[in-house]
Order: sequence, then structure tokens, then C-alpha cells
Amino acid sequence: MSLVVLGLSHHGAPLSLLESVALDPDARTALEQAVLRSEHVTEAVVVSTCNRTEVYAECLTFHGALADITAALADTCSVDRADLQPHLFVHYEDRGIAHVFNVASGLDSMAVGEAQILGQVRRSLARAQRHGHVGPALNTVLQQALRVAKRVHTETGIDLVSGSLVQAGLARAQAALGPIGDLSVLVVGAGGMGALAAATVARSGARTVVVANRNHDRARTVADRVGGTSRHLADLGAALVEADVVISSTGAPGQVITADDVRRAVAARSGRPQVYIDLALPHDIDLAVADLPATTRVGLAELGEDLSDAGSAPQVAQAGDLVTAEVAAYLMARSAEAVAPTVTALRSHAGALVEEELRRLERRTPGLSDAERAEVRRAVERVVDKLLHTPTVRVKELAQDGQGGSYARALNELFDLDPRDVSLVSAPPTLPEED
Repeated sequence: MSLVVLGLSHHGAPLSLLESVALDPDARTALEQAVLRSEHVTEAVVVSTCNRTEVYAECLTFHGALADITAALADTCSVDRADLQPHLFVHYEDRGIAHVFNVASGLDSMAVGEAQILGQVRRSLARAQRHGHVGPALNTVLQQALRVAKRVHTETGIDLVSGSLVQAGLARAQAALGPIGDLSVLVVGAGGMGALAAATVARSGARTVVVANRNHDRARTVADRVGGTSRHLADLGAALVEADVVISSTGAPGQVITADDVRRAVAARSGRPQVYIDLALPHDIDLAVADLPATTRVGLAELGEDLSDAGSAPQVAQAGDLVTAEVAAYLMARSAEAVAPTVTALRSHAGALVEEELRRLERRTPGLSDAERAEVRRAVERVVDKLLHTPTVRVKELAQDGQGGSYARALNELFDLDPRDVSLVSAPPTLPEED
């Protein structure tokens, strides 16, 4: 079986299409279920964030799985396949594993090095596990990707350059309105991104921080945590009037802040300027807000441009080197484990032949002493060990170069090994323990 990664991201898909394929947790589960109906797929995990939607699948065949995953994605998102196809990327096996490691580490994010993706991948895996959509193959890859991501944030300086979307938005707001310490900020939404936004705003020294959410208890919890105040989403109109900066990330399927809402707020503020920062996908804030007087609308496209230079920082190169080394170590461990069952089965087969021949010798030479029999056994076992030494060492060496599979298959054929014996000693990759 093999890993296939298929999806869209900010690297090659327009924002309008990313909005169409942005999935909430229930929709992600539905997509996994649709993918698993394919006879070519055995495991599936869907990761969907503000700048990517990706399907990770363990597959029996490549082309069949690719066609079925594409169809499932198009159907689940109600997007025409012809519109989807030109923007899809596909990674297979080694490249797929490297991609998963880079995504979890934040190296493929719009805000390079951001840590939020680590939690998003972890939650996606946990959700897929609850629904029984993950088996040993994907679980091993994703757990290792999470371990590597943790190392990246612990051992490199990536966090020093991983300017978040929130920070980029605040920079835009300050350029338009002045120092953050003079500004009142309204955060609409109290989920993961909303909580991050509230914390970032408070840490930046905003004059006031207000959190509005449909679930007021959740808004109060987030606001209390950062020393702010909370509002119910039903009070959004009044809250907009009081805010200099509005940051919205609700995960709602439609617009949360309309052009009419903003127009009324501007009028009530006597034309004092505002900045609206939309971190949601699909977007929360009406695109027409950008055309209203005294308002600036900043979306993911603009923030992505502001953050595009972060990938050239030396800390990013350091993190990239760490991920590359971890990918190589994982692939080497997996290759070694792939040939280990054949080596074990080969030695087991040889051992069985030795025992069979020694029993035959015992029947034909009943007069041999115990010492003589022991010496005969040692001699036969030495011969077998010497005969097996070269193919055993060679298959392990080839495994390190990624060529062990074909050599293992040749050994199976040459020595007529029982496939059932090989499968009995199969195992997932054994990985180094985390320090």
C-alpha cells in the first residue's frame, strides 16, 4: 500500500476556489467516508484550514485512488471537477510523506512557520481516529509528522519569524490608523483562530479587546483569558460602532458582517476610519466593504502577500534542514522494516531446513555421541550463516537506498518463501523515541 496526498492550497488555487472547498469538521468526516467507499483506499484523513484542503489516503492502487478521491472531493464540496482539476496537486509515497511533515511543521503555510497548523493536523487525526478512518499506516506517518513539527518549534528559531496572519493584519491596521495602543479591537469568533487573534491583540497592547461570538459563554471565556470583555453576536451592530479594528474568523458558512452593517457603523462613528481584517474561509466580511468610505478591508490574499518574504529567513532554512533529515530517517526506517520480514522469514526457513536435515542424520547415524552431534550441528549452522550473510547484509544496504523492496521480492522467489510466513512478521516502521 502507498500514501497519496491530493489537495489544494494557497500556493496554486485562487482564494475563491479555496473558499468553495473549505470544510467544517462534519464535512471533513463526510469526505473521509466518501473517499473510503473507494475499493482503492483503505485509510483517509482530511485536513482543511484557511489556506488548504488536503486528503491523505493510504491506497492499494494509485490511479484508481486518485480518480475516486478527486470525485469525492468535488461531490462533497459541490464543485465541478473541471474547475477543480487544474488546481489540484498530488504527492505520492516519499514526496507525500515529505509534504505531510512540511505541512505539520508550518513550512508550507501562508504564514511560514506558524504553529497553529500543528494543532489542526493533530485534531484532524484525532477526529479521523474517532470515526475509524485511520489505520496503522496513516497513524504512523501523521504521528511522526507531529513529533517532527514539535521538534521544529522547540529546536529552531522558526517562531521568531513566523509572523502570524493576525500580526500581519495588525501591521496593516496600524499603518492605516496609528499605534495599536490607541485602538479598540473587536474579535468576531471565539474558536481556535479567534482565540489566537484575541491573545495576539492583547499581547500587542491594544487599548481594548472585545470578543463577540454566537456562544456567549465561549466569548466570555476567551475574553477573560486576555483581560478583555465579551459581547453576544446579536450585539454585533453596536460592537462594530465601538471598534477601530475588527478581526473576524468564525467558520460560518456565509457572511457575518455585511456591507450594510459596516455602512451603518461608519455613519454612527461620524466617518472615523476602521480596518476590517478577514481571516475566515469562506470569508466573513462582505467583499464590498473594501469600496466603502473610511474603511479598509484586509483579507487572506493581502496578508499572504505581506508574509511572502518570511520563507527566505535563515531560521526557516534551519527548520527545513531538520525536516529533511527527519524525512530521510523515516524513509530509511520504513525501508528497513519493509525488508525485515523477508530476512526473518529467510532465516526461519533456513533454520527449519537445518533441523530437518539434522533429524535425518540422527536416524541414519544412531551411533554418534552427543558431542559429535553437537559438533555436526555447529558446522551445519556455520555453513548456513555464511551462506545467508551476504544476501542478508545486501538487502539491508539496499533498503537504506530505497531499493530493498525489489531485492526482498527476489529473495522470496529464489528461496520459495511462504508469503504467509513473511506477513506474520510484518511491522510498521520503528521510529526513534522523542528526546
